[in-house]
Amino acid sequence: MILPSIRDKRFITIRRGGVLTDEDHHLLAIWAAHCAEHVLHYFEEARPDDERPRRAIELVSEWVNGRISVKQAHAAAGYANAAARNLIGAPKFAALSAGQAVAVAHVAAHELGAAAYAIRAVMVAVGEEEKALAGNRECQWQRDRLPEKIRALVIEDEGLRNDICWQVFTINKIRP
Repeated sequence: MILPSIRDKRFITIRRGGVLTDEDHHLLAIWAAHCAEHVLHYFEEARPDDERPRRAIELVSEWVNGRISVKQAHAAAGYANAAARNLIGAPKFAALSAGQAVAVAHVAAHELGAAAYAIRAVMVAVGEEEKALAGNRECQWQRDRLPEKIRALVIEDEGLRNDICWQVFTINKIRP
């Protein structure tokens, strides 16, 4: 479970009764796609002929630019998640990250799911003694790419949802 039980109005668009602007919604989706793309190689090494997660990431920009609907983006999330079935470890988490990234079009709060699954992918790809360091590096890599306009929102969201995101945002204390 990566979504909160009570929806945060900051992640609901204005037209649906929240406070999220379309511009910020798009920034969240693009950032989530960057997080997913950064670990996609784990999936592609395991399943080089399965394009569903890569296609899901590509469709984020199609949605942001108005070329596909939310419904189409949501369907792509399902396809990326289906690609994760029967996999374990980093390849599975990479595909799930891609699914979460494109699902941001449907529910903006999926942005943190893409990030959390990406961190989990790098953590399981290394040995036990390197896990915390790898997770911290990935989390910092993600934070370094946050657009300033949504930075505070995402960092606060990490703190609020860290417990339901496997504690990946505070493996060791890392700078916001």
